[in-house]
Amino acid sequence: MKDGLFSSLCIAMVFGTVLAAATPVMAQDGGSKEEGEVRSDRRVSVDPYIEVSQIVSAQLLPGDDVVTYTQVAAGVDASVTGRNNGASVSIRYEKNIGYDNDVLDTDRLSGVVRGYASVVPRVLTVEAGALASRARVDGNGGLTPNPVNGDDSETQIYSAYAGPSFHTRAGDVEINANYRIGYTKVEAPDAFQVSPGTEPIDVFDDSLTQSAAVHLATRPGESLPVGVGVGAGWTQEDVSNLDQRVRDVYVRGDVTVPVSQNVALVAGIGYEDVEISSRAAVLDANGDPVTGSDGRFQTDRSQPRQLAYDVSGLIWDVGVVWRPSRRTSLEAHVGRRYDSTSYYGSFAWAPSSRSNVGVSVYDTVSGFGNRLTTALANLPTEFSASRNALTGDFNGCVVSLAGDNCVNGALGSVRSAVFRSRGVAASYSVQAGRIQTGVAAGYDRRRFIAAPGTVLADANGVIDETFWTNFFLGGDVGRSASWSANAYASYLRSGFDNTGDVLAVGASAAYNQAITGRLSARAAVALDHIDSDAVDLDFATASALLGLRYDF
Repeated sequence: MKDGLFSSLCIAMVFGTVLAAATPVMAQDGGSKEEGEVRSDRRVSVDPYIEVSQIVSAQLLPGDDVVTYTQVAAGVDASVTGRNNGASVSIRYEKNIGYDNDVLDTDRLSGVVRGYASVVPRVLTVEAGALASRARVDGNGGLTPNPVNGDDSETQIYSAYAGPSFHTRAGDVEINANYRIGYTKVEAPDAFQVSPGTEPIDVFDDSLTQSAAVHLATRPGESLPVGVGVGAGWTQEDVSNLDQRVRDVYVRGDVTVPVSQNVALVAGIGYEDVEISSRAAVLDANGDPVTGSDGRFQTDRSQPRQLAYDVSGLIWDVGVVWRPSRRTSLEAHVGRRYDSTSYYGSFAWAPSSRSNVGVSVYDTVSGFGNRLTTALANLPTEFSASRNALTGDFNGCVVSLAGDNCVNGALGSVRSAVFRSRGVAASYSVQAGRIQTGVAAGYDRRRFIAAPGTVLADANGVIDETFWTNFFLGGDVGRSASWSANAYASYLRSGFDNTGDVLAVGASAAYNQAITGRLSARAAVALDHIDSDAVDLDFATASALLGLRYDF
């Protein structure tokens, strides 16, 4: 409970930071009035609400139990769009009240916050983001969405980050620098920490991530026919489980060679040092690792650090950049990093002002926390959160016409061991009249890294693969009604022995009808199915909701 309160306070702090974006930016001393003015087209939208609903859930597999419970919820959806700042907020708190032992009384916080504020316009900007979500922890350490209320395997996930970025010019040299700090917490259930007859699964607890980078560059055709640059960066993630540490330091130079008005070749070379280390677990009299009340291994801080990964040396990459218009951009890179071939890139295309296509390919070494805060930082600042139409849970995606739209790829596995993550994510959003829709899909491959001779050694070299997709569709019916529908699917293929795979699929739909100017009635239905080899579970439920909502 203490950890949950601390994590909730982190969400609240970032929420306050992002709402500061609604404060007009004042002109600096000596600056022009125009720089300090707020655009007349500034848009601010704040929609707080409360809901009271009755939910019935019928078990289709493996039994036929039927349970009912009351849900009381309060939340706010807000957005700020201005000249020098912008933010989107979707936060929801709910209390579920069960009537028998089959349904637990639960409190949940879910939502996403993302925004920025210019301290000095076009020079110094502060950005922040936060996420709260719930999921189900499976016996192989995988996460699946939309757990049933009262499920002992349910967990809350919190993540938040903030930091400044700096941009200026010194003659022909463009200077960029940034710093970011992030915190991630997983409140995993005790039931899946140590399963009788199986090896213990050390589920991620929390981590603190910091990163800093600086880059100096010239553009082609300014001081030289080609663009040249030099940069350096540092990233460190400290994971509480067994005091794991990921440290990455690099320095590199790069060159941009224009081929045509829309195409350029890019190349870079440098030096990088990546280290992953951890400490041993406390052992009992029989030499077995000791776990705490939360099921996680206890760290023996009297022991020295043990290296699990130590790669340093030359890094390089070559690629192509294609930008035929303001609506289209493509980057593709291949090179050498992490002592092997590495691929990364992105594609963004806006066929119109009401549609957007985005694709990203990534390759990184990190822990669960850094992977999640990075995905959170890549979300756009103007969006509406996609939520389960029945429970109201944030499903990991946002509906937006810009940026990466999902963090689902970061939520594949919640094991504590550090990993190399490679994958791809793609999304498409469109708004056609009163209808808004979005679809996203991705693939994430994690190869875990752990020191030999430690309790995590069995994870070293093991590969988990996650395939996921989300779909959202919604719109208005006249001026007094609206509807929404969404569907999800995720498949985790685990390389750990005796764990098996997990498939989760589901869909939900809701209809809202205004009764008065602020009061509306709400009805929703949902189907969810989980097929888990890890715990020999084939579980399916059908749920329905009737409720009232009041918008302030």
